[in-house]
Amino acid sequence: MTDAVRAIPGPKPDPETQAYWDAANAGRLLVRSCNGCGRTHHYPRSICPFCFSEDTQWNEASGEGTIYSFSVMRRANPPYALAFVTLAEGPTMMTNIVDCDLDALRIGQKVRVTFQQTDTGYRTPVFTPL
Repeated sequence: MTDAVRAIPGPKPDPETQAYWDAANAGRLLVRSCNGCGRTHHYPRSICPFCFSEDTQWNEASGEGTIYSFSVMRRANPPYALAFVTLAEGPTMMTNIVDCDLDALRIGQKVRVTFQQTDTGYRTPVFTPL
């Protein structure tokens, strides 16, 4: 387990992403779903990246996922893990894995969302192993 906490640069929300960041500050992970093709996507944007429909809506994600890929940045101080996590809802998102033994991380490992404060005052979704 890493004792030091790495500062995470924060977002600069715009009108399209403000609801996402407000939900993150409240401890909720949102994803966007398309009513046209039925697919869920992340990073949340109002136009579906699959069918280009503008008929999309916010949905709360379960917060559970699986590590698809990761890399441990050992030369950083403190070291940290950057990962792609596939959410239970389908999309894969880039994130950090926190509060863990970096040497114990494995592809396919189950993780759960938590939120970490950033330098802009917003909380951002990060994941921790189950």
